Amino acid sequence: MPAYHSIFLQDQDVRVIGNTALLPLRTRTRGPAYTLPLLPPSTSAIDVDPDSESYDPLDEVLSLFRANTFFRNFEIKGPADRLLIYGILFVSECLGKIKATMGQRDAEKALMNAALDQFAIPGDASFPLNQAFEAPRDRQDAETLRQYLSQVRQELAQRLLQRVYAGGSAPSKWWLSFTKRKFMGKSL
Repeated sequence: MPAYHSIFLQDQDVRVIGNTALLPLRTRTRGPAYTLPLLPPSTSAIDVDPDSESYDPLDEVLSLFRANTFFRNFEIKGPADRLLIYGILFVSECLGKIKATMGQRDAEKALMNAALDQFAIPGDASFPLNQAFEAPRDRQDAETLRQYLSQVRQELAQRLLQRVYAGGSAPSKWWLSFTKRKFMGKSL
């Protein structure tokens, strides 16, 4: 059975830096991403319909995370798949920072610190997937990519917290069961 790929592969006119897509996001976090419309008040942020105009790559990362985590191989079909891979690896890192005894406030602090920490981008020597990602052309593209990935990390951390703590003050054991799994055997 093959892994699930991004539905944003067919999107045209998407800005690409290196070979990573800079897709629009539904976010309030500042950054270079084009902002999608917010969800209507009647729609749950956890169950966004993929056909909605507000469905973004981060919703896709969170919905495909559990299924794709079981795959050690992933055929990259385009720039949107690279963003999906990066998102899945970051969610995996975040889940490793949440402990079963953590309250929501402590988990929020830990995830926001992880999202805001200095991180490697494609082309850096410490980036784990340099064989699948191209480096940005110049310093300006590298800075734009760093800002975009920072925006992705912050928004993913916020949305992951909503899902992990959806049932109350304790983290979902179901989500935490994925802490030891490594997508493609890699970690950020």
